[in-house]
Amino acid sequence: MTSTSGITLRSGTAADADAVRLLTNTCFGVSSDPDWADRDFAVFPLEDTILAHEGDRLVGCTAARRQTLTVPGGRAIEVAALASVAVAPTHRRRGILRTMYTEQHRRTEADGLALTIFTASQGEIYGRFGYGPTIIGHRIRLDRRFARFLPSTPDPGGVELTAISDAAQTIPPIYDRWRRMTPGAQVRPDVCWDNVFDDSPRQRSGGSGLFALVHPDGYALYRFQRNDSGSVIDVAELRALTQDAHAALWRTVAALELFDQVETIIAPDDPLPYLLTDARLVHTVGRSDVLWARLMDVPAALTARSFRGDLDIVVAVDDPFREAGGAFALRIRDGVAECAPTGRAPDVELGIDVLGALYLGAHRVRAFAAAGRIHAKDAAHLRALDSAFETDRDPVLGWFF
Repeated sequence: MTSTSGITLRSGTAADADAVRLLTNTCFGVSSDPDWADRDFAVFPLEDTILAHEGDRLVGCTAARRQTLTVPGGRAIEVAALASVAVAPTHRRRGILRTMYTEQHRRTEADGLALTIFTASQGEIYGRFGYGPTIIGHRIRLDRRFARFLPSTPDPGGVELTAISDAAQTIPPIYDRWRRMTPGAQVRPDVCWDNVFDDSPRQRSGGSGLFALVHPDGYALYRFQRNDSGSVIDVAELRALTQDAHAALWRTVAALELFDQVETIIAPDDPLPYLLTDARLVHTVGRSDVLWARLMDVPAALTARSFRGDLDIVVAVDDPFREAGGAFALRIRDGVAECAPTGRAPDVELGIDVLGALYLGAHRVRAFAAAGRIHAKDAAHLRALDSAFETDRDPVLGWFF
């Protein structure tokens, strides 16, 4: 399909399965068996991969699929999701990643998709391709032994202990209701739910099998671990559509008395600390990017989401990798955006990676401006843009891919 420096690109086929599995296992430090790899290929089909070969030797790959993503305002849009991006350790620093990404982005542009997303294993690489971290997660540890809920915290009940076989039927519809109202969440394929509820030992990291708590408006999936922190309740997912469901699920998790600590990842604006008499018990032990995004078509992406406040501004977007940048007139009325290329002088200048980071509402314009990564004619334009991109809730990744 394309070649550079002796590297040839082509789409994958079923015959490439073993070679792709070997490469990705090597690069990501995992050991997946063929049956598990087949499930991965069901989510990211081999025919949609881009494979880089030197002769008949596989030295790089990237996988892609369409996903349905919820954006601020509750609209669901089709985006390109990338995964299994790998270059053999024998072939680093030869431009193979750039060559694969050039072809991948050409395909995405041809499909007319406004956004590309992926979960990044490294944080230093992808800014040069126009990506920014668009969802942030806080890893927290709660000392369950001393957790007490405030008298004002709702105690609605409604949580049931549910066998995993039953949870496999009741949880997916709850998740689908939750993802429709949550920016950053995606439609979850059936094969991914199968992976969750089959609960293979390779997913347990030495912990117990999976347990489920189900509320009419939420659920928690968790397992028990013993590690350096002692006895731990590891909450893999807690999704709640309402404040009552959120409080009821956390009250139930905190009532698992034989375990000392609870560990999980929550959104920065999760109200859990404010439910407790001592908010210090919710220790943030890590902060990391959860999802990265790149705008492939600036007008299409910006008009897909809603905004706060009215705005009339020209934004200059620098794209160092493709040709999605330029100057755009952005007009917002009643939360609805109009955006089109313009020859007018810009009021605000920023990189397309910064725009990707801002897109779902996890970051503030003013923070990037303070870091010298957004430039504006005056402070009023910054304040107006900051207010416009602010969202009612922080984005949350629906499922890891």
